[in-house]
Amino acid sequence: MLPEKLAAWSVRHRALTLVCWVALVVVALLSGALLDGESRRSTDPGESGRAQTALNAQSTFDPLRENVLVEAKNPGSAPFTANEELRRATEDLVTTLARSGSVTDVRSPLAPDGAERISADGASGLVGFSIAGGDKDIRPNFETASAQVDAVAARHPSVRLGLSGDLSLSTVVDKGIREDVKRSELLSLPMTLVILLIVFGALVAASVPLLLAGTTVAATFGFLSVVDDLTPINSATTVITLLIGMAVGVDYSLFFLRRQREERARGHSVDDAILIAARTSGHVVVVSGVTVVLCVSGLVFTGLDNFTGLAISTAFVVGLAMLGAVTVLPALLSLLGDKVDRGRIPWLGKRRTAAENSRFWSATARAVTRRPSLWGGLAAALLILLSLPALGMHLQDPTPAESLPRSMTTIDSAVRTQEAFPGVVYPATVVLTAAKGGPVDSPALRSAITDLERRIGETGGVLNKPVAVANVDEAVVVRVPLSGAGRDAEADAALAKLRTEVLPETIGRVDDVGFAVSGRTANARDFADRVIDRMPLVVGFVLLAAFVLLLLAFRSVAVSLVSLLLNLLSIGAAYGVLTWIFQDGHFASLLGFTPYGGVVGWLPMFMFVLLLGLSMDYHIFILSRIRERRADGAVTAIVRGTGTSAGVVSGAAVIMVGVFSVFITLSAIEYKMMGVGMAVAILIDATLVRGVLLPASLALLGKRAWRPDRKSVAPERVPELSSPNA
Repeated sequence: MLPEKLAAWSVRHRALTLVCWVALVVVALLSGALLDGESRRSTDPGESGRAQTALNAQSTFDPLRENVLVEAKNPGSAPFTANEELRRATEDLVTTLARSGSVTDVRSPLAPDGAERISADGASGLVGFSIAGGDKDIRPNFETASAQVDAVAARHPSVRLGLSGDLSLSTVVDKGIREDVKRSELLSLPMTLVILLIVFGALVAASVPLLLAGTTVAATFGFLSVVDDLTPINSATTVITLLIGMAVGVDYSLFFLRRQREERARGHSVDDAILIAARTSGHVVVVSGVTVVLCVSGLVFTGLDNFTGLAISTAFVVGLAMLGAVTVLPALLSLLGDKVDRGRIPWLGKRRTAAENSRFWSATARAVTRRPSLWGGLAAALLILLSLPALGMHLQDPTPAESLPRSMTTIDSAVRTQEAFPGVVYPATVVLTAAKGGPVDSPALRSAITDLERRIGETGGVLNKPVAVANVDEAVVVRVPLSGAGRDAEADAALAKLRTEVLPETIGRVDDVGFAVSGRTANARDFADRVIDRMPLVVGFVLLAAFVLLLLAFRSVAVSLVSLLLNLLSIGAAYGVLTWIFQDGHFASLLGFTPYGGVVGWLPMFMFVLLLGLSMDYHIFILSRIRERRADGAVTAIVRGTGTSAGVVSGAAVIMVGVFSVFITLSAIEYKMMGVGMAVAILIDATLVRGVLLPASLALLGKRAWRPDRKSVAPERVPELSSPNA
């Protein structure tokens, strides 16, 4: 087997292997630092993508718009038009911003045409402006404008000035992601080390998987800095890659280490135990790693560049973890020898030195195999029951105000502004271009835009004002506020009305003028439509790839089909729990989120692809141990295989659940959803599926589960080794 050959070579040339691994990590980091160019921008699908492409083709860019909500801090104050303090604060703000030179196109509710900038209840006013300057000036000018808003607020203590808009919201989101990345790094490493200390009972043994996983993640980040020039790698992908890399890196090392310890306890030498582990657990690592890579490759079929970047990053980190587990790990274990058990933890080290059979899981498997129909039926019924809430799953991406906690000042301002002026915070962006190229602006177009504003006023609040119009080189951009919360059903209906009725009946009547609508609502809608459209292709590819790999690994159609069915049951249960918690709002205060009535649109597909790959780790490992003992009889093989694999699977599951639980501590609700969904699925796989459903299924299949394999060899056979080159 290839893993055994690689391990044998690595043991014979352990110094060279370790040097090559260090060199690989260094090259990756240097290439990321030296070859890191301009990051490639992602392109949205559908009509919003066409609008974005049209804007990117212009020599200037769409001015970033900001809004300042002006309202009294004390409820029950006089209306805006009759409140002298609100009027003075508004005049002060408009004058201060205009004099700062950092903004343009300041719009005031006190202007002759400013009635549309006073809220429907008359309590609030809205000051709008664009950030002045080119690319290099945007950030300094925004900071200047933000400071001016704070200064005006300090001069009017009874007035609340809330800043929110394009740059302010993106800034707070970026800041939240950076803080989440730091938090995930700070939590994942110490937590993983603690769990490994409990699993191995020795400091050196616990440090080996952590070292391999850490260098794997570091090398991946280095290579991704170069890949980012060709395919977008966003901040969310970075967080996901970090935690997946830690999870699989530690898992693969754990599989190998525990098997090597088991063989050492049977009396094999260090190097012989390493080769047995390579032929058995190393084979499992390669099969499960290839499965993960192939499964996540299915994301490429969505045609979404962010998913493509996620697939590439996951393939990188899993591939490197797999390579390290069958080359670097054998070399390192050969070099350490019995020193790997140094630094034993009192009361824990002696018990953990050798991998032992689990009495609990052996007894569970024995009971299940006696009455497989009963226990298997009960377990399947429980998973189906857990899956039922997923039937009502509503796919809806959260707005920044729904994703992040309202304790953030900008988020609170966005919520208040959206309530007072529906759609202003998340407007639809209509990009107007000339069908034959060249400038689009003309008297006929300006007349059509006036007609558009009139039609907006006739929609009864489905589309709202104020409408902002800006010339962007040869294009014209019109911002139209939509009703709803930005990404809910009401906003989708408003978007559809704008796209299919209002725009064709106004702008569409101007010859040689094309239009495309983007914006947060449009982006999310087009993204969801693409995901739904491509989901059958992705699911079909992933299921077929997993089935073929399982068939090649175990040469059993029955085992391959049962394995996929059990994985689908656990994924369905995870979907149900995810829906019940986040969409229905259970445990919201405990987990620190505010339910918004939906589940992130991209998450179910992502979870399906990744979980089908990751859950195969345990499945393949357990099946391999059972198949090794199939000569002992079907029931005995199931009981012994389940019992001997329990320690590894339990430890690996605890680590993976712990790593994904880090997501729950992050600020964005998307990460919390992912953490809960992944952790629940892994937990179900490692307990109910591993301990009940898999033994029950194999017991029902009996001898039909395995095809006779005359070429199988006992795991104790090892090739001869020459003296290792230290």
